Amino acid sequence: MSNPPAIATRPRIQPAWLMLGGAFTAFTLSAGLMHSYAVYLVAFIEEFGWGRAETSIAYSVSQLVAGFSSPLVGALVDRLGPRRLLLLGGGLLILGLALSAYATALWQIIVLYGVVMTVGANCLGLVVFVPLLSRHFVRHRGMAISIVQSANGLGRAVSAPLVQLGVSGIGWRPTYLVQAVLMAVVAVPLAALFRRADPATAAITDGAVPEGDTSALASAPPHRGWSLSEAVRTRHFWLLFAVYLFTGLGSFFVSLHQLAFAIDVGFDRVYAAGVLGIGALLAVFGTIVTGTLSDYVGREISAILAYGFSIVGVICALMITSPDQHWLLWLHACFFGLTWGARGPAITAKTADLFPGPQLGTILGFITIGSGLGAAAGSWGAGWIFDLTGSYRVAFSLSIASYVCGVVAFWALRRPPVRRAS
Repeated sequence: MSNPPAIATRPRIQPAWLMLGGAFTAFTLSAGLMHSYAVYLVAFIEEFGWGRAETSIAYSVSQLVAGFSSPLVGALVDRLGPRRLLLLGGGLLILGLALSAYATALWQIIVLYGVVMTVGANCLGLVVFVPLLSRHFVRHRGMAISIVQSANGLGRAVSAPLVQLGVSGIGWRPTYLVQAVLMAVVAVPLAALFRRADPATAAITDGAVPEGDTSALASAPPHRGWSLSEAVRTRHFWLLFAVYLFTGLGSFFVSLHQLAFAIDVGFDRVYAAGVLGIGALLAVFGTIVTGTLSDYVGREISAILAYGFSIVGVICALMITSPDQHWLLWLHACFFGLTWGARGPAITAKTADLFPGPQLGTILGFITIGSGLGAAAGSWGAGWIFDLTGSYRVAFSLSIASYVCGVVAFWALRRPPVRRAS
């Protein structure tokens, strides 16, 4: 008796991988929209005559709001899941972008970009997606987080040259409207990818079972996750807070003012935006490599390598003195861009390693306040230093010092925390 012919079936993409793709796309959009402020900063200075520090206020407020709203966003994603957060964030971004096209005063930019758009972008950021992906990718957690984190570099790379072309071609006000329309088109389809996400799911493996198969929960060993109150009583919580703080300082003493610095030296603005954009694009590769590497050589080693590349990039910027030094601009863009955000997967994966459990989103949200404080101080401080000295060189030197402090704090996280009794 002959066996019936086998029916060919199409391999089905697992829900976890769909959510990873959705998280990558959402974070690319939000990062691109927020990082484009570096281009608008130059446009605002030229149109309104504001100083560097004054024009940087909106960005600094944005970083503060990003940090201090992260605990709220983290708590909301633990309760509501990423789909509702993505719809909320998309709506806020559309509102902020559309109204920014009609701004005529600094306070309007501060409110729209610094508050409305920032909260919206936070709802499409790592605080929302890391807890979900950490549950679905356990043994390859660093890889999964690094893929999402690499979206930060991709968004930054694409936004700078495209927005600069838009501003140069049609003006900054119509460019804001174009960005609002883009966000409106993609928000709902992206949110649909997260319909199956369950915020109550506590753990899942990505090795013994296909991603997204919650049957793994039945065989998972029972363990009690960390609460926020337990985490804050450990030195590791505050070391992670310090890592975020120093990393924010080191990165934003440079990143917001890169384009303005290159233009001041004498480089053509479209050319400089293109070079910096290409350098930022390397962050996609650098972030994925360092994040995946952290699964094999340890989070600390991976993060320290990323810090080292960033420091080399800042040193190259310090050496630039004329627009003839194209090679130094390229080296700065490539070294600094390669590891822009590359520490993120190691830091966030380390947080998930040290404080697993259903309150991971809340814990990560509170720790992320450190990043907001550092980024706010760095971005405004660089502008203030320029207004005071006429140069960014002191700010760039402080960037290097901050990165060194980040290395020291991260290295101190080698041993796991001990849970203290209440």
